[in-house]
Amino acid sequence: MITLYALTQSRAYRIAWLLEHLGLDYHAEIVRRNEQTQLAPESLRSIHPLGKSPLLQDGSLILPESGAIVEYLIATYDKTGSLRPAADSPNYPDYLFWLHYAEGSLMPLLVMSLVFRKIDQNPMPFFAKPIARKITDGARRNFLNPQLELHLGFVEQKLQGKTAWLLGDTLTGADIMMSFPLQAAVSRTELNLPNITAYVRRIESHPDYQKAEARLGKLTLL
Repeated sequence: MITLYALTQSRAYRIAWLLEHLGLDYHAEIVRRNEQTQLAPESLRSIHPLGKSPLLQDGSLILPESGAIVEYLIATYDKTGSLRPAADSPNYPDYLFWLHYAEGSLMPLLVMSLVFRKIDQNPMPFFAKPIARKITDGARRNFLNPQLELHLGFVEQKLQGKTAWLLGDTLTGADIMMSFPLQAAVSRTELNLPNITAYVRRIESHPDYQKAEARLGKLTLL
């Protein structure tokens, strides 16, 4: 039996989507966030030293990291081969790019945006609120906002004219990996992103994604 340790409102949703799409029998262990820190609880460290989610348990294997989990599940259980282009396919380099871009470049910016918003709402004890605001405003203006505009503009352009998935008409692991950061972008930025928004709506209307939400609860990114 496969077990997915799924932190509420987290990257685990895309792993559940992949598990559903592969038609695998799995147990979703819902893990509640620490109410004060909003991080994963210490109890996850009894499963893996990093104490992060998602975590996948498949027999004796315990595997963290969304990208590693996606690659493992596709390599192990995708019998049709549809979720990963062949290495000699013209789409393979783009597949690799999106697979790694999701966490390597895009998600860190969105996490930074979330952290800054948390600081604005509740500055650390050693920061007066005006000082915290000055720090975050400067970082947003000089780094974060220009980088978000650069990266999300790039993705927006790449989705221009697409009516299905990143590599064409077939869902791949690239879409699985890009789903969460683009959902976060649509929820947490004020940029005009019609192509990304339409793509996210396609993700959220996919039958297997809806099965994943039925298990984990509605994804709500504030």
